Amino acid sequence: MSFSPYLFFVGTCREAMTAYQGIFGGQLDLMTAADMPDAPDGVPADAIMHAALTLGDGLLLASDDPSATEAGPKTGITVSYAASGPEDAARVFEALATDGEVQMPMGPTSWSPAFGMCIDRFGTPWMVGANPAE
Repeated sequence: MSFSPYLFFVGTCREAMTAYQGIFGGQLDLMTAADMPDAPDGVPADAIMHAALTLGDGLLLASDDPSATEAGPKTGITVSYAASGPEDAARVFEALATDGEVQMPMGPTSWSPAFGMCIDRFGTPWMVGANPAE
């Protein structure tokens, strides 16, 4: 069994998921409304109906929400990323925090040699940390 976050955007899904692929790597697959024979009426043909960023065993899913009219920070969820080490954590945090909002600067904590929290420019909240050394 596994869980995969599914993020909703208001017209910025392609931009967000492409940015995430640039930060994390992985395989990005996008399906637009034009690709779907039964897309809802009134949805722009280039709207992302389903996006999947595959990263090893991980999967980040997303779409543009045709029912939403305004973008804002997502509430009730934070996406957590476990970096391979403090340097990777710092790199990922810096990329996600650019043009976003830092909630907790990257630094050592009692549970991690490098941990930080931010909301990226797309409104997605993130926790980025490195696992302690063995």
